[in-house]
Amino acid sequence: MSKEKKDGNWFKRHKILTVVLAIVLVGIIASAAGGGSKSNTGTNSPAKTDSKKVAVTAKLGEAARDGQFEFVVRSVTCGKPSVTDSSGYVTKTAQGQYCLMNVAVKNIGDKQQYFSENDQKLLNSAGQQYSPDVTATLTNSNNSDALIAQINPGNTVQGTLVFDIPKDQTPVSAEMHDSAFSGGVKVNLQ
Repeated sequence: MSKEKKDGNWFKRHKILTVVLAIVLVGIIASAAGGGSKSNTGTNSPAKTDSKKVAVTAKLGEAARDGQFEFVVRSVTCGKPSVTDSSGYVTKTAQGQYCLMNVAVKNIGDKQQYFSENDQKLLNSAGQQYSPDVTATLTNSNNSDALIAQINPGNTVQGTLVFDIPKDQTPVSAEMHDSAFSGGVKVNLQ
């Protein structure tokens, strides 16, 4: 087989990687196109553009609002060494430990809005931020809805975001965003 034919079939030979890259690209484009809202509709904090100034507005199980989304972080479970898909054939192993954050996201606005897992963060007590592991989130069999999704007004999606953090770290808060450009809202995890 010639080198040209091999190069031309890269996407066919790497189907899983192609799908993951396409989902990440759609999430980035959706976040940029969604624009978000500059106002934080949290219960007691004004809009903030610096993530270090975002006030804690909710606890586990309580609703927290940012822009067009209302977030409810239902639980966070850490210490998972790996996640497996529902077939049991695909497993993703953590570099440190996986923290699984179960979240419900409701569109409280008047138009569709894309939710992107890439805009969400876990923070430790020192303020270090951890992003979700996109591949592990897609692999995780605990997901009931697609979390990288367009959500129409009044609709809710729920699922589990998977974060890969060092084994010696414990998340103390989550920062949730309706888009990459929104002020965000913090949820206290302790």
